[in-house]
Amino acid sequence: MSKQQQVIEVLLIEDDPMVQEVNRQFIERVSPFKVIDIASDGKEGVRLAEKLSPHLIILDIYMPGLDGMETLKEIRNYAFDVDVIVITAANDKEVIRSMFQNGVVDYIIKPFKFERLQQSLLNYKTFHSQVSGEGALQQAQVDGLIGSYVQEGIKELPKGLNQQTLEQVKQFLQQSVRALSAEQVADGIGMARVTARRYLEYLQKIGEVEIEIQYGEVGRPVNRYQMKV
Repeated sequence: MSKQQQVIEVLLIEDDPMVQEVNRQFIERVSPFKVIDIASDGKEGVRLAEKLSPHLIILDIYMPGLDGMETLKEIRNYAFDVDVIVITAANDKEVIRSMFQNGVVDYIIKPFKFERLQQSLLNYKTFHSQVSGEGALQQAQVDGLIGSYVQEGIKELPKGLNQQTLEQVKQFLQQSVRALSAEQVADGIGMARVTARRYLEYLQKIGEVEIEIQYGEVGRPVNRYQMKV
């Protein structure tokens, strides 16, 4: 039986009804994200955050009454266990700095393309899966989490690899209860075996997968890869 992929529950706080619907559709195009409710202002957003305990809030800044900056401060004052991505037309440096100081994980400026939000959500999915639960992380894993949000930062993907395919490989591994060979990953996703091996070796290098070596009666041993829990 495959592992069940945990739904990542999203609360959308946005005052414009048309933008609400566009953002909801964008968010739910990316698995496993689901918008569980929508708030039209900051005050309602704080109330729903307390009531629903979402994993992630998508937050606008320009709203009547309690704006996004004050909403985020309220969320942090109440110490809700929730992460926040900002989607807003606000591009003032002071505002952006303040939002990061109050713990947002990403900041997207309107207008934006779906691919920008998709990448942010995929990065967040990786972050969420790595830091959920108990245990410890190695430095390489922490560096990988930072690198997923700092595109030009301390970690860039090796030449020839791209983030979207990397996420496909990780998701395929996460859905399997067994360690998989490069050939099985390649067949499952639909890519060349040598390409799958490059992604798997990269994931092993940054500490996100572990290798099982399977020895057969004849031939070379087979490396099998599994996401670390």
